[in-house]
Amino acid sequence: MRAQPQASHFIAAGYEEDTAGAVIEDIYPATGETIARVHSATPEIIEKAVAAARKGQAKWAAMPAVERGRCLRKAADIVRSRNRELSELETLDTGKALQETLVADPESGAQALEYFGSVIAAHNGEAIDLGGDFAYTRREPLGICAGIGAWNYPIQIACWKAAPALACGNALIFKPSELTPLSALKLAEIFIEAGVPAGVFQVVQGYGDVGAALTRHEAIAKVSLTGSVPTGRKIMEGASSHLAQVTLELGGKSPLIVFEDADIEDAIGGAMLGNFYSTGQICTNGTRVFVQRNVKDRFLDRLVERTVKIRLGDPMNEETHLGPIVSAAQRQKVVDYIESGKADGAQLLTGGGIPKMQGLDDGFWIEPTIFADVTDGMTIAREEIFGPVMSVLDFDDEDEVVARANDTQFGLAAGLFTKDITRAHRVIARLDAGTCWINTYNLTPIEMPFGGVKQSGIGRENSRAALEHYSRIKSVYVASGPVDSPY
Repeated sequence: MRAQPQASHFIAAGYEEDTAGAVIEDIYPATGETIARVHSATPEIIEKAVAAARKGQAKWAAMPAVERGRCLRKAADIVRSRNRELSELETLDTGKALQETLVADPESGAQALEYFGSVIAAHNGEAIDLGGDFAYTRREPLGICAGIGAWNYPIQIACWKAAPALACGNALIFKPSELTPLSALKLAEIFIEAGVPAGVFQVVQGYGDVGAALTRHEAIAKVSLTGSVPTGRKIMEGASSHLAQVTLELGGKSPLIVFEDADIEDAIGGAMLGNFYSTGQICTNGTRVFVQRNVKDRFLDRLVERTVKIRLGDPMNEETHLGPIVSAAQRQKVVDYIESGKADGAQLLTGGGIPKMQGLDDGFWIEPTIFADVTDGMTIAREEIFGPVMSVLDFDDEDEVVARANDTQFGLAAGLFTKDITRAHRVIARLDAGTCWINTYNLTPIEMPFGGVKQSGIGRENSRAALEHYSRIKSVYVASGPVDSPY
């Protein structure tokens, strides 16, 4: 095994094992080999984590916000100093190309730690003048939070949840996806090294039953999930048992609209990034690409030319563009969707097969795939595929494309390409999506709120908006004179 951690869980300030938990095999998607083996958290592990979180959170919350911020910024520095090591670990865990993880994964996490470590000192309450009397508000931590991660961006998601939670004075018990258990453990080590008290950030491994146990635990004040819509419903149900708060970042089937006046090369670049980056395993991906009919042929011809040049291969080779799908089960799901597209009559322009990769034959590979002549009712245009499959649809006018773009249960993201800036703002305002782009796609700076509407989620991650979801307001009325009582 190539990446075996010291133990399965990180409790208080160190590693802890309980072999009574179910075995989790960590598979390198490029080869199908087992690279690590961990155990799912038992009830005893969960209770140890909760007990340590209670103790650590009390100490952490008592520290001045500026001091907490200093620890987070130090953690950001450590993450950056170990970017290569963490990126290689992330590539082993996810199969994503090292070319990508070196610039997008630990670095994005470091940006979150740096940002929230910088802004938290200014996250204060307000004074309210009542004409003699006055009131003020305090921003206080919620207590112990639970974070449940996804497998597509393991360390980034861990940081996106930990940074605002810890900045506000909370403790966080984080459960990574069972498919990608490794990098969160390294993040826990880094927090201790940066001066964060024991118990404030902990990692417990597990399948869905562990996430459910955390969600229903009376000590958990908030649950933050990145995952699917069905999992989001289960989290809301579990959290409702004791009225814990939730932030849900769920799935999407996002529209990307290309108007006739768009810069075609830019629009194609945006569509490719919005469908093939991370081997298509990004929740915001613009997998319904609406192209205005009179530029459709030019768009498709050039799109195929550029797509066939994408380099698949050893993810550890920095010349590789695209790695494999994360697991055999997920690869089969993608294959099934491709077959569905063919059966429904969509035109397969390129890809759709399983490539032969010399020396990597047992990996979970799939070719970047483009379907044209897709219609709104096709399964590939309705359901989230989570693989490198692009559906291109035609449209004639603005009102038509807005109505069709909004005709979905999802509302995570949307984008458009046009040189008409007035139309750009007008159309974006009409789209039912929480995160939108004009003349680009899939850029998610920490300074910008991130999240969806409809069944794509509740709450926001990143930016100052995230601090609202990890703190509570206490109102205090202060009298300056005698009590006026009629009794």
